[in-house]
Amino acid sequence: MVAARFRCLGEPMRLKILRALQDGGEKSVTQLVAELGATQANVSKHLKTLVEAGILARRPQGTTVYYRIAAPEIFELCEVVCDTLAAQLSTQAERLGLRVLQRRRT
Repeated sequence: MVAARFRCLGEPMRLKILRALQDGGEKSVTQLVAELGATQANVSKHLKTLVEAGILARRPQGTTVYYRIAAPEIFELCEVVCDTLAAQLSTQAERLGLRVLQRRRT
């Protein structure tokens, strides 16, 4: 199950979808397609994977389906990974004598 969760998060488009839904609201496929600049088929495929993994929930309303975050703790995991990567990059940059830009938190 752990490996499946990490595999699910290993796709950049899925991370973009999570980011688009991070504010806690719901969005339809149409809204996500417009925001992400991806095709409807591609976004739908990734939404299905995220729902099956239990990371997103879906709510049909008429002919529209709305998606929302079902596992908000996923952002804590992403934060840990990002912080670890930022520290690693900072260390590498220091070794090379480069100036490091701080990561923005949102």
